[in-house]
Amino acid sequence: MNYYAGIDVAMERSALCVVDETGSIVLERSIDTEPDEIAETLAPFAKTLRRVGHETGSLAPWLHKELRARGLPVICMEAAHTRSALKAQRNKTDRNDARGLAQILRTGWFRPVHIKSDESYRMRLLLTARRNMKRKFLDIENAIRHSLKAFGIRLGQVSRARFEAKVRAALADDVVLTGMVEGLLKVRSVLWVEYCALHKLLVKIVGRDPVCRRFLAVPGVGPVTALSFRASVDDPHRFAKSRTVGAHFGLTPRRWQSGTSVDQNGHISKKGDGEVRWVLYESANALLTLMRRPDPLKSWGRRIAKKRGHKAACVAVARKLAVIMHAMWRDGTDYGDPKSRDNLSIPARAIAAMNR
Repeated sequence: MNYYAGIDVAMERSALCVVDETGSIVLERSIDTEPDEIAETLAPFAKTLRRVGHETGSLAPWLHKELRARGLPVICMEAAHTRSALKAQRNKTDRNDARGLAQILRTGWFRPVHIKSDESYRMRLLLTARRNMKRKFLDIENAIRHSLKAFGIRLGQVSRARFEAKVRAALADDVVLTGMVEGLLKVRSVLWVEYCALHKLLVKIVGRDPVCRRFLAVPGVGPVTALSFRASVDDPHRFAKSRTVGAHFGLTPRRWQSGTSVDQNGHISKKGDGEVRWVLYESANALLTLMRRPDPLKSWGRRIAKKRGHKAACVAVARKLAVIMHAMWRDGTDYGDPKSRDNLSIPARAIAAMNR
C-alpha cells in the first residue's frame, strides 16, 4: 500500500495528514514545525511513502531541505495552484488543508516548485534589504518635502548631498519646525549611508561572479538586473527552453479560450517574481531610450514601438532579455558570441526565433 502525506505548515505547529492510495485517511496529527518530529511521525510509513508535500511559504526553503536530508520524498507545491483545489472544501481549517494537500499529492494534480540554493537566497536577501532601505529613504525624504509645503516651503530639485542643508536653511528662522524635522533628517541620513553600503556590497558580489559579469555585457543590463536574474533563476537547466523563462516571470500574454467562439489574448500575466519582472522592464527601457550604439535587439524593439507603442516594446524587449540571459548562462557564451549554437550570435538567434 502506497501512502501520501500533506503538511499544512505554520510557524509553531503544523497539521499533518497521511492517506493511502485509495484516499482513506490513515493518520491525522498536529505536530511541532520541526523536521525531526515530522520525520519521526512519518517513520512507520517510510518504506511505502511516495510523496510528502507542503506549500510554498516563508518556512518552505528551510523545511524542504531539512526533510530532504532526512530521506523523505518531499515536494514543494505551488500555493496559487493548490489554493484553487482547496477552495472546494466547505470550511478552511489547518486540518482540512492538510487533508486536501494529501489528496492532491495522491492524484498528482500539483505543480512542483524549485527550491533555490542557499547562495540564491542570500542574494535575494541582499536585494530585498537594499530595496527596502531605498524605499524607506525615499518615504522619509518625500514626507519632509510634503510637510514643508503647508508652510509655503518648496524645495524643488536638489541633489541628495545638498538636501539636508537646504532644509535647514529654509527652517533657520523657525525653531519649532527645525526641532520636528531634525529627527527625520537624521533618519534619512542613516538610511542613505546604509543603503550605499548595501549597494557597494551588491556591486562587489556582481563583480566577483562570472555569470553576472557576462550579463553586464548585455545592453541595458546593470548590476541589480544581473544579480536579480541570477538569484531568481538559480539553475538554468531547470528550464527546458529559454523561451519559457519569459512566461516564468509573467512577461507573456494571458489567453482566454472557450469553445470555438471565444479566443482572446489579454495583457501579460504578471505571474512569478515581480521584482525581476520590474528590473527587466527597466533594463529594456534603458536599452530603447538611453543606449546610443546600434544593436539588433534595440532595432527590433524600435520596430515594435512604432507599431504598438513604447510600453509594449519595453515588455517585448524585457521578455527577450530574459531569454537571451538564460541562453548565455546555459550555453556558457557571451553576448554576441559567434561560437553560440546555430552559428548565430545570441541576440541574432533570439530575433530570428521571434520572426519565425
